Amino acid sequence: MNVEIKNYPSARTLVAEICGDIDHHTAKYFRGEIDKAIRSHNPLTLILDYSQVTFMDSSGIGLVMGRYRIMSEMGGEVIVASPPAYIRKVLQLAGMHKLTKIVMDMTPYIQEKKAAQEQNESPDDKTKESDKIETKTP
Repeated sequence: MNVEIKNYPSARTLVAEICGDIDHHTAKYFRGEIDKAIRSHNPLTLILDYSQVTFMDSSGIGLVMGRYRIMSEMGGEVIVASPPAYIRKVLQLAGMHKLTKIVMDMTPYIQEKKAAQEQNESPDDKTKESDKIETKTP
């Protein structure tokens, strides 16, 4: 039972890498750690990395639903990344694909956010360095 949380501040994204079983006993710990990170970092995107999950009961669905509620209230989103085939099927049967994206590779979502932020920079931000060079006197 372990959860490693990685913050990508430039993308306003948190990735929670969950390892081991998600059941009644472990879900409480995972919820606490993830919720604490959400409060600390205020992300727009929470990615739950299920690639190392070895077992999941309904507590795994509850984990997604609870984080979906929190992130929705903040105007954000939840993505479930890389679930093993049987867990992916359970998530889809529970309708989680209607609330969250279920993806096999989270990398594009982190990079996509970074690229979007770079495009949204004001022209003044992009030209500050060139302005400094041009204003220098010989």
